[in-house]
Amino acid sequence: MAVADHRAGAEPGGDRDVGRAGGGGRNPRLATLTDLPEIRRVVADAYSRYLDRMDRPPAPMVTDYGPATSRGQVWVLGQPVVGVIVLVQEADCLLVENVAVSPDAQGAGNGRLLMDFAERQATSAGLRRLTLYTNEVMAENIAIYTRLGYRETGRRAEDGYRRVFMEKLLRR
Repeated sequence: MAVADHRAGAEPGGDRDVGRAGGGGRNPRLATLTDLPEIRRVVADAYSRYLDRMDRPPAPMVTDYGPATSRGQVWVLGQPVVGVIVLVQEADCLLVENVAVSPDAQGAGNGRLLMDFAERQATSAGLRRLTLYTNEVMAENIAIYTRLGYRETGRRAEDGYRRVFMEKLLRR
């Protein structure tokens, strides 16, 4: 869930299964304002690989995560932090506004862990649907989300970004 789009982190990118580096904490915890420097570092590191594909930085790289953190929408993984997920409850779904994992922590299931956490949060809130969006140039993310059971629901330009919108229906 941004400065660029006025939402806290948009294109869930940097979200390949992650998790070699970073210590302790296999359970996400609510972020605090003291986590903001680490959140910014994880997001910048995770999304930097897309800079050469886009004409502007990915929205999550220019997001101010302070307001979402204060609202209890940002969760972090690890100590030091190696993963971040921003979850926004909407009327009929839970929006995964951003998910990012440090590149040096990718490949050990941290991205999957964060996405599974989002599913549990949605279910515990009585929601049957998760939604997310990513940038069209982040084809590997679209493939990951498809493997996780998401389906594309639309494409459109929003705040200067070409976005792919996806959803996953959850079982009760």
